Amino acid sequence: MKYAPLLAASLFVPATTALADEPAADIVVTAQRTNATAVSDEGSLGVLGAKRGEDVPFMVRSYNAALILNQQPLTLGQVLENDPTVRTSYGFGNAAEQFVIRGFALFGDDVGLNGLYGIAPRQLIAPELFESVQVLNGASAFLNGAAPGGSAVGGSVNLQLKRAGEQPLTRATFGYTGDRHVGGSLDLSRRFGADGAFGVRINGAYRSGDVAIDGEFRRTTTLGAAFDWRDDNTRVALDLGYQNVEVRGLRPKVTIGTATLPAVPAASANYAQPWTYTRLRDLFGVLRIEQDLGDKAMLYATGGLRDGREEGIYGGITVLDAATGAANGNALYVPRTDNNAAFQAGLRVKLGQAVTQEINLGGAAVWQVNRNAFDFLYGPGFAGFATNLTNPATVAIPASAFVGGNLADPFPISRTRLLSAFAADTVGLWGDRILLTGGVRLQDMLVKSYNYYNGGQLDSVYDRSALTPVAGLVIKPVTGLALFANRIEGLQQGPTAPLDATVINAGQVFAPVRSIQYEVGGKLRAGGFDLGLSLFRIDLPVGYAVDAGGGLKRFGLFGEQRNQGVEFTANGEPVPGLRVISGLSVVDARLRRTSGGVNQGNRAVGVPEWTANAGLEWDVPATGFTLTGRVVHTGRQAVNVANTLSLPEWTRFDLGARYVAVVADKPLTLRFGVDNVANRRFWASAFDVFSAALLQGQPRTVRASASIDF
Repeated sequence: MKYAPLLAASLFVPATTALADEPAADIVVTAQRTNATAVSDEGSLGVLGAKRGEDVPFMVRSYNAALILNQQPLTLGQVLENDPTVRTSYGFGNAAEQFVIRGFALFGDDVGLNGLYGIAPRQLIAPELFESVQVLNGASAFLNGAAPGGSAVGGSVNLQLKRAGEQPLTRATFGYTGDRHVGGSLDLSRRFGADGAFGVRINGAYRSGDVAIDGEFRRTTTLGAAFDWRDDNTRVALDLGYQNVEVRGLRPKVTIGTATLPAVPAASANYAQPWTYTRLRDLFGVLRIEQDLGDKAMLYATGGLRDGREEGIYGGITVLDAATGAANGNALYVPRTDNNAAFQAGLRVKLGQAVTQEINLGGAAVWQVNRNAFDFLYGPGFAGFATNLTNPATVAIPASAFVGGNLADPFPISRTRLLSAFAADTVGLWGDRILLTGGVRLQDMLVKSYNYYNGGQLDSVYDRSALTPVAGLVIKPVTGLALFANRIEGLQQGPTAPLDATVINAGQVFAPVRSIQYEVGGKLRAGGFDLGLSLFRIDLPVGYAVDAGGGLKRFGLFGEQRNQGVEFTANGEPVPGLRVISGLSVVDARLRRTSGGVNQGNRAVGVPEWTANAGLEWDVPATGFTLTGRVVHTGRQAVNVANTLSLPEWTRFDLGARYVAVVADKPLTLRFGVDNVANRRFWASAFDVFSAALLQGQPRTVRASASIDF
């Protein structure tokens, strides 16, 4: 923060005399339009392919590369802060971002890359390599297949890597994020040959330094290379990527061990131990081939590989006295490697004229091997160490308390194979003003688990299959208006009954768990706006044990969580130069059919009652300036299942500006922004898959960058 005023001043001192010339003014206007932040209601719908929102019975949005360039986010979660229906938390006690969509988790492991699961980097994803970030609201087991990590019940995210465009691009960017986090990126794009048949896109970024949270250090290196070739009937693309991320002193989530909530520490406070860290390295690539069979049919095949390596000492803190902040700390060391592969192939055929059909047939496969080990650094007797939320003590790394697996050379802990075959038909009537989609996917899940403690011998095998159908309807009564409805399912690996002498079906393996979604809504394109309205309900079965008599219990899927709500989005450019990204989401997430009626009807933990965003950009006429602002609001959240604790609602304000100057007939874009202008302190999220844990909101963060297109 202490360098922010000087940096801000330096960004707004460029010479502007060139703007007096008409060609220079044209350059400024063109640059403003090219770098305009945008959201479109279109995206990749899995087996259905890339679609416009008005043609599908689902809610989908895509955030463009200009938004990423202008906002300079450090992670995917900071990109998704723009979405009014998505909130970000951490999972697993480390820097693994997870996203809350319609009240259910989407793990970072289950983010798609070019339509494939398991190929994107896990935990933290740097955004610089992506052309768009696509959000699909709702279940997607038919569209994308079952997510290997078992999430994506309420929505999914797909990342599209950058490819060479029609126009050449050479862009260099230098960026700063408070406190002392600096770096730069380079983006090159060219097409060669007759009609630009061969394309090359090379882009990469490096940034390093302390961020706005005291003592939290981040370093990120990314590099992407995309090669594509096309002729009249064939398209081939190869995308390669590398990401290396290091985080030291990550501010952890706070586990609650008290009957009341502790006060929120100072906005930039850090209660992490300085020896905590995480290092993540990922190599990944995707090959896609498309072959047209005449004008109405296309064969395609796509496959991807990922090699991931990571290790870290992850810190935890549990508050024991809310008044004083007294807490217990602990740590966990984990080395891990992942070797993943994914493949999908299919045939897409379009038939008919008066009555049209689009038929999709194909299959997909995902293979994943996870090798890891762990060391609970809790000290003697699992005692941990004394610390304090508001005045943390620096201690030595605690002694090892319990080890699982081989820390020096981790062996496989799980092997996952997901196979599926799908078929879908979209029938169009009345000039495609009525579109009826039906389909089914047969999915087979094979998961082998290995024991940490006997050298990695096979422990259990899960092998089950399930059918996941889809039915959707789109009606376009007038131009620009589309009404829709769908019934679609989510799919997760079924649970195994606990190995307990009192459980009469101990060890029973259950079929895959299917959540069911019903949704109706509408989309309207009018006055420069894309408006979307959706009403949805998702029912997810929940497992627990019930009394079976004689002191025995039976485990089964007896419970249920029902999330129902309303989503509204309004994105567009109502007048030239004024752009809007906005919307709200109301989710009523309730526990139903609970064990013994305890907590019946209570709100699900960590699901905000409502969320809302309003973002604006305004190109000030004839000045080269663009002013930006954003409001992010999150409603109350239950902290525990009993609903005796809850987080208050919170609101955050962000402000910024861009300026385009002309240097040697080239556009230079300068950006300056401040997130959380008021430096408000707040608990941002209570969402956690394991226990009651709070994530503190980010402090005031200054961002500045400069880009020049050569």
